[in-house]
Amino acid sequence: MHDTVIVGAGPVGLFLACELRLAGCSVVVLEREPEPRSPWKAEPLGMRGLSAASVEAFYRRGLLRPLLTASGVRDDPGAAPDADEPSPPRSAGHFAGMMLDPTRVDLAALPFRLPGPAVEGVMTNLEAIETVLTEQATELGVEIRRGVTVSAVTQDDDGVVARAGGHEYAARWLVGCDGGRSTVRRLAGFEFVGTEPQFTGYVMLATVADLEKLRPGFNLTQTGMYLRTHRDGHIGMTDFDGGAFDRSQRPTRDHLQAVLRRVSGTDVTLGDVRLAASFTDRAMQTTTYRQGRVMLAGDAAHIHSPLGGQGLNLGLGDAVNLGWKLAASVHGHAPDGLLDTYTRERHPVGAGVLDWSRAQVAVMRPDPHARAIQGVVRDLLGTRDGTTHVFERTSGSSNRYDLGSEHPLTGRSAPDFRLAHGIRLGDLMHDGRGVVLDLSADRALHGSARGWEGRIRYAVGPARDDLGLGAVLVRPDGTVAWAGDRDPDRAAFERAAGQWFGSPEL
Repeated sequence: MHDTVIVGAGPVGLFLACELRLAGCSVVVLEREPEPRSPWKAEPLGMRGLSAASVEAFYRRGLLRPLLTASGVRDDPGAAPDADEPSPPRSAGHFAGMMLDPTRVDLAALPFRLPGPAVEGVMTNLEAIETVLTEQATELGVEIRRGVTVSAVTQDDDGVVARAGGHEYAARWLVGCDGGRSTVRRLAGFEFVGTEPQFTGYVMLATVADLEKLRPGFNLTQTGMYLRTHRDGHIGMTDFDGGAFDRSQRPTRDHLQAVLRRVSGTDVTLGDVRLAASFTDRAMQTTTYRQGRVMLAGDAAHIHSPLGGQGLNLGLGDAVNLGWKLAASVHGHAPDGLLDTYTRERHPVGAGVLDWSRAQVAVMRPDPHARAIQGVVRDLLGTRDGTTHVFERTSGSSNRYDLGSEHPLTGRSAPDFRLAHGIRLGDLMHDGRGVVLDLSADRALHGSARGWEGRIRYAVGPARDDLGLGAVLVRPDGTVAWAGDRDPDRAAFERAAGQWFGSPEL
């Protein structure tokens, strides 16, 4: 029996598998597709934007440099190693196709931002992400079985069994990371609720006889929206038909040309269509992320339109949040209710992304009311506060879990503190353990921290910039679990450590 069965070998399933194996859990990953490579994963169709929060997750596991190399990115997405101040972002993204000016981002308004190598997003592709994660999983000893389709899931108080291809895979836990049409979600009986689509979206790779008729970038029009990227023939578009066309029939060249002409207001002519697919803005979410010993992560738990590129980032956040909690449960040192915090913390984040997606769709509708709202939104995005707000949301820097503490840093992603000898917090998190940074002059927490050896790494300051703090307890997912002033309270630290890491005697 394995500790965990993961269904789905996409980025979310692979990242989760690495997290669990890093913590010493036995893991098998079942993937329906027989081959990992696909033109839908490579550029340009597989292009994806990783938010700063996702880049941070790779950085904290020592995977940022391999990811940048696989993605063809030469520069670190952040400040120079010796920078004293955070650098302004090179890109600020968009809202409903309306691009943001990165020079308008107010860095002073971003909470607890310190310079570091992972404070900005990265453009990459699914093939690069999966290649890096597959190599890491293989090195860690994760078992990946491809060409395996799950047909049944049963569970009891002791474990769960997935039936696939005539075999049974027994485990203590099962996690469905098998996408928007999740088989695990259906078989385990999760309730999936939300809103129906407003549009059919299309993405294609085609030759265009008169490409100059299409303006580069995002283009909101009187009849929809189209996107022309820097890659010739890579085009996306939305047709507000209530989602009527999606998956109802194959998108032919004539149909795609008709839609493109309608939404672009041109007489552009398509040639050969090499690849094409449709999608919608249907926004759905399971009411819980856990049913007994079965859990969901990524698109299996929530789907929405790809506007803003939040889906992959949301799923990676699920994996990072769940991995260490599930591993603690496997090893028997999880405090009561730890696994329940997965839904409690991640469900509101998912609901917020769905609403963010819905808001963009409402603004993009081709009618006079939406166009009036577009004007208001453009004005707001032209302000420093408006740009900063959208950047905070899309970068993940505004995320904060409610951990029951009034300290403004608790529940947020930990700043990348740089200790006096040059080691950064991110360097201390490669093995997936929590970290306590004792920045006080007298090593106030040394004796207390030793009680959680093996689960929490103890590191001593001072830091180059301690933000006025004396100590910080960081969970394995990079979230600040507790923060103390320059004279940290040992009893408060011990309560927080026990809350998240269990009894020190275990």
